[in-house]
Amino acid sequence: MAVSANLTKLIDAAAPFWAGEAEVFQTYWDWPRRSRETDRRWLAYQCSKEVWGSGLAPLDKGIFLGPAEELIAAFPKIDTEIDRHKVLDIAEGLYAEFAHYCAFADAYDALALPGEPKLTPHMVKIAWKEDRDLTELRFAHRREHPRLGQRATHFTEGGYCTLFSAGMTLKDRASGPHGRANALIAEACRKVYDDEFGHMLKGIVGLDGEGLTEAEWKLLADISIAQLKARIIMRNAQFSRPLSEARVQEIFAGACAPIEFDYERAKLAA
Repeated sequence: MAVSANLTKLIDAAAPFWAGEAEVFQTYWDWPRRSRETDRRWLAYQCSKEVWGSGLAPLDKGIFLGPAEELIAAFPKIDTEIDRHKVLDIAEGLYAEFAHYCAFADAYDALALPGEPKLTPHMVKIAWKEDRDLTELRFAHRREHPRLGQRATHFTEGGYCTLFSAGMTLKDRASGPHGRANALIAEACRKVYDDEFGHMLKGIVGLDGEGLTEAEWKLLADISIAQLKARIIMRNAQFSRPLSEARVQEIFAGACAPIEFDYERAKLAA
């Protein structure tokens, strides 16, 4: 499947900000202030995102309860009003997101000291400020530009899987002061990566079929970049701010070499 010049341009515009998000993780792994506590903190925050979303679903339902209710409502309509494969997509999405929660929650619990409570979805319902800011930005974009705001949210979701690809590299660093945590994080990220790559593609595939005007492509790029910048701020806070504010601003100004989009793995032709 070939992609248009406009879609290629959108991917190219996003790539330096994907790289900026990746820099948060790459810096954190060797950060002098990294500890068991900061590892558990970011893992808990990631669990919050896996259950409650970040602008992907209503705040009171998240990305578990919402699809679960959707499945219940769909059951009497299967193959009469709703195609069975659409229902399967909902079920598979629910399974995948909860499996991601389990992967990170298991790592969190494995790093607990005796007497520390196990994680529950309700413990992480209230996300951190920067994640709430990202959520509100996405909601605002969907209010102001319903179709393009939704597209931008799906396009930016996951940040090109950089957390999961960066986390998987820790499998080769299972010694040293963070060796056990590295092994747990690498395994959690391995379980999630393929699903998230597929989710990322859903935000891309179909864009060329939307019939967007040049002005709409530009607006989509503008709001996508705004969300990607908010993602970098969100990730830096999630990981206890390994990047200085000055470095974040440098990234926003274009200091990161772009990540090369894997068109072959995505089965897309640039």
